[in-house]
Amino acid sequence: MHFTTRIDGSTARITVHGDIDYDTLPTLRAAAATLPPSVTELVWDLEHARFMDVAGLHLLFEQQAPEYPPRRTTVTNLAPQPLRLLLLAAELKPDLELTRLFPDTPTALLDD
Repeated sequence: MHFTTRIDGSTARITVHGDIDYDTLPTLRAAAATLPPSVTELVWDLEHARFMDVAGLHLLFEQQAPEYPPRRTTVTNLAPQPLRLLLLAAELKPDLELTRLFPDTPTALLDD
């Protein structure tokens, strides 16, 4: 797994190339943690992440450490398997607030 980071103003886009699992989770957490304080929005681009296990849920839903500035976190370009995992997680735990991760997706599509 590798990733690329692009910062444009106050938005950072981290594009993951490869699986998201417990082996890659520390690297991805570190990538987010080292973003400059001026970044207020983090977009995880998962177009090239074809597989994600529960580690991906930790990455996307864990609370930010208080020493970091608050960031709005969103996800884009989900492959079918990671999307199914997120939908299943939301079904089992409705308070995950998928609409926070997918702000441009109509709620009805997430409820299907």
